[in-house]
Amino acid sequence: MNFTLKLSVGGQGLYDITHKVADAVADAVAETGTTEGLVTVFVRHTSASLIIQENADPAVQRDLENWLNRLVPEQDALYTHTAEGPDDMPAHIKGALTATSLSVPLMGGVMALGTWQGIFLWEHRHHRSERQVVVSVWGRS
Repeated sequence: MNFTLKLSVGGQGLYDITHKVADAVADAVAETGTTEGLVTVFVRHTSASLIIQENADPAVQRDLENWLNRLVPEQDALYTHTAEGPDDMPAHIKGALTATSLSVPLMGGVMALGTWQGIFLWEHRHHRSERQVVVSVWGRS
């Protein structure tokens, strides 16, 4: 079973989408009776990505953002894809270095995330946008 989440983002940053994904999984479990299997989460964009990361201390997210921004700076003279603004090519590189899809085991009808793990949409562009994330639940009851 597949669900498409439409997520509004306010610019660069990490957005905790764990509860939205968990709600989609719960709907799939209720509809299909699937309790064991696999949840996949896929972002349908090339300038945003997904990560599983600590959800307890916001400093972790800030440090990740700062590190990636230092690794992939804007305004680099090597970029030739510049028509969509100075943040576009760095956003594509950041998307390539991170992940566009994640897999999480489904155990007992819920995602088997660790205590401090959350699913984050990582927006790499500065502007406000709507992003689409597809959640698929596969398995057996």
